Amino acid sequence: MSSQHDKNRIHVVVGLVYNSQNQILVAERQAHKFQGGRWEFPGGKIEPNEKPLYALKRELQEEIGIQILAAKSFSQFKHDYPDKIIFLDVWKITDFQNEPHGKEGQEIKWVSLHELLTLDIPDANWDIVKLL
Repeated sequence: MSSQHDKNRIHVVVGLVYNSQNQILVAERQAHKFQGGRWEFPGGKIEPNEKPLYALKRELQEEIGIQILAAKSFSQFKHDYPDKIIFLDVWKITDFQNEPHGKEGQEIKWVSLHELLTLDIPDANWDIVKLL
């Protein structure tokens, strides 16, 4: 029987990006990845010794091609999956440059909060959706 200590612990940053119509940006996880095919907020893993805001800027530049000009901490969550524990560091992007696009071949789309409730999203993201 495995214990909590045997699980992988993964610290990720998540960006809540809004457009002028107050829609939020989501990206489809690539099929070959954990929870593939589900819609998520853009972001990714924090590297060892990396500050969360720096990781957020790096990840969103790599994933969706935007340059974050301003962001504020929104919330933090922990989610237990059977084989891993995810720590989510969630940021609200208040200003950015460039038009978001799927730089890694992933689909992206703008959705209303109502539409967000109808999407298949990773379990760890539901805590974020509840706060929104």
